[in-house]
Amino acid sequence: MPPRFVPLADVAETLSISASQAYALVRSGELRAIKVGGRGQWRVEQAELEAYIQRSYEKTEQELARERALDSERA
Repeated sequence: MPPRFVPLADVAETLSISASQAYALVRSGELRAIKVGGRGQWRVEQAELEAYIQRSYEKTEQELARERALDSERA
């Protein structure tokens, strides 16, 4: 069974981004995370990561639809 929570390094690897970009997603609130342990290590729940990915797909689809609408208006 996969772990419920993963460190930001694993998030970065999953999304093919840098660790600092993963941290920026957490800081901005785009990706929900929690701090755990005495040193305040960031962890992201797998379900939150999947929800972020799904929201990103939806946002991309909306942006592409807007671009197609603008292109058809220009034609």
